[in-house]
Amino acid sequence: MAGRMVVGSAALADLVRPASAPDPAGGHRVLPVRAELTGLLPSRGLRRGSTVAVGAGQPRRSGATSLILALLAEASRAGSWCAVVGVPTFGAGAAAEAGIALDRLALVPDPGPEWPTVVAALIDGVDVVVTAVPATVSASVATRLAARARQRGSVLVPYGRWDGADVTLQVVRGVWQGLGPGRGRLRRREVTVSARGRGAAARPKEIKVWLPGDELTRVIPRSAGLGAPAVAPSRRLRVVAPPARTLAAAGPA
Repeated sequence: MAGRMVVGSAALADLVRPASAPDPAGGHRVLPVRAELTGLLPSRGLRRGSTVAVGAGQPRRSGATSLILALLAEASRAGSWCAVVGVPTFGAGAAAEAGIALDRLALVPDPGPEWPTVVAALIDGVDVVVTAVPATVSASVATRLAARARQRGSVLVPYGRWDGADVTLQVVRGVWQGLGPGRGRLRRREVTVSARGRGAAARPKEIKVWLPGDELTRVIPRSAGLGAPAVAPSRRLRVVAPPARTLAAAGPA
């Protein structure tokens, strides 16, 4: 990796807009996702103001993290800022390989008890906010954060159970490939992803993709050879410390 920059709460404050400021006029209303995932989303992308939950699965290593990487990659490459909150195992190396621009990625591995304030502050100034869902989160806090994302034009991506999401994506099956008889290495996973939601997403959908695969993510054809995933160039990682008292006013609306 080319380098790493540690940014404190003062720098995070510079990223956020005032809570009263409107969603930027003329901004692209749908952030792009890889073509293979468009069929799972009613707007064929990450619609600004929406909540797209990713089920953690049982166990958590079921492939949900790879799905999050695939969701973020295209928006990041198109210039969007992304943030990941409360996922200390989120790997910068894997993010870079997925095509995520590390110089536009904010990480808050441990937000502590101020989790709602941290997420709300990031919603104010970051295009896509992924957050692990604490077991103790109340329905009222979840509702306020989703409403804030709608007001601010950000995409909220809860990682875990989140009632009321516009769309919930879940890896329901997964099989690793790459190992031969007594040799080889794990290269990619064949996963089945389901989507369910409300409104335009009320009809359940399901697709099967490689995560990662050729060009990192693609729909599985009837017959497919094995190939090593492409690796994106290394980029700088920006780590953001949990906000201090100066951001307390940016709590959920």
